[in-house]
Amino acid sequence: MKEYILQVNDLCKKYGSAVALDHVSLSVPTGSIYGLIGENGAGKTTLFRILAGLSHQTSGVVALADAKTEAEIIRQRRNIGFMIETPALYPNLSVLENLYLVQMQYSGKKDVESAKKTLELTGLLEQGRKKAKHLSLGMKQRLALTTALLHNPEMLILDEPVNGLDPMGIAALRKLILKLNTERHITIMISSHILNELEQVATHYGFLHNGRMLKEISASDIPQSAGSLEQYYEKILEDGQ
Repeated sequence: MKEYILQVNDLCKKYGSAVALDHVSLSVPTGSIYGLIGENGAGKTTLFRILAGLSHQTSGVVALADAKTEAEIIRQRRNIGFMIETPALYPNLSVLENLYLVQMQYSGKKDVESAKKTLELTGLLEQGRKKAKHLSLGMKQRLALTTALLHNPEMLILDEPVNGLDPMGIAALRKLILKLNTERHITIMISSHILNELEQVATHYGFLHNGRMLKEISASDIPQSAGSLEQYYEKILEDGQ
């Protein structure tokens, strides 16, 4: 098994004269839950969009597993499930119909049994015939995660998946993330502003600020004297500015 499922080296992204990512390097260990932390505008979504192929870096290298060339990376992305920004759902279609469309995009055919099994995993099986527009926000987030899981990915990349969720929805998503990691052995990279929630699941962290990677560290290497993850983050910002 490869030590790192994802490595980014010296990644830069510019929009005209604006620098969104400034020579960012990071390594995501295989089997980890990697928490990407940073304020709004730090570059988290820009990084995720590049990893998903929705945007292209100005310079730098992305290596997904053993893939380094553009053609290899495109193929390797099929082993990753992405949930970036607002869930892309068809509101007038049922939950199952949304999944069938994703299956058709990946394999050219629908697989009813696979769709139902994945819905069962995410706790949405009883909602299968309900139209997506009638789901709560928490259920829509879980449906978006279900679509990301349909092709049995080795890795999930989740951009602010708990945004707008109530405490019960956040707790349910947390349990699901831990289950996917421990039982399915899926590596998960996740961004969140709710640091006390991230602290309950993450095994590794990367701290982005103004497009720069300030620090990477495993959860076990954070000194107890640092207090909470929020306090440690504040200290990282103080040292990095």
